[in-house]
Amino acid sequence: MVNTTEPGNIGAAARAMKNMSLKQLFLVNPSNYPSAVATARASGADDVLSSAVICHSLEEALVGTHLVIGASARQRNIKWKQLDVIDTCSEIQASIRKANQEVAVVFGTENSGLTNEELDLCSILMTIPGNPEYFSLNVASAIQVFAYQNYVSNVEGGFDNYGGELANFDDLDSFYKHLEQTLKHIDYFDKKKPKSLLMRRLRRLFGRSHPEKEEIAILRGILNKINPYKN
Repeated sequence: MVNTTEPGNIGAAARAMKNMSLKQLFLVNPSNYPSAVATARASGADDVLSSAVICHSLEEALVGTHLVIGASARQRNIKWKQLDVIDTCSEIQASIRKANQEVAVVFGTENSGLTNEELDLCSILMTIPGNPEYFSLNVASAIQVFAYQNYVSNVEGGFDNYGGELANFDDLDSFYKHLEQTLKHIDYFDKKKPKSLLMRRLRRLFGRSHPEKEEIAILRGILNKINPYKN
């Protein structure tokens, strides 16, 4: 974070970082820091604040880094490679995996962002897409957006939404025959409408839900209460 004027933003950034497993915070010429306001806004991310490195220049903060990314709310018509936050995070992960390289993401002042001179030290310009008619993202919020996307890009796998064993063809075929018998038993079929069309629609309905074996067994149990299955 370069020339941050509001210490609360530093605390909020630290909180955002810790939530998304980022630890290394560098502060270039921060105003009013250290600060109780920053500590309060960090809300438990005190370790990120306490280990933050204070630097007198951006060049000092970037020593030892391999890939430098500058955050900007606006497009610049100069020479920098420009990516949105999603593609930027993909670049970061590729760089880290390639040779365990150090990556720096630079955020500028609250009012004007990074200067052209500061962006000259960057190899990629990162933008966060937003409402073109109104886009005024707080620097701490921008860090939160980036930190989240970076975390998502680094996580392998997703939620385990798999339940029990899915019903196989034989399970479903027996269920459909049982269902047809039961509907016939309760005189549900309309003589004016083809029975085959209704059963085809019911097959599509249950097929879209990918029912599990246990769920089909429950449905068969309900049907048995109405009309026991007869082969």
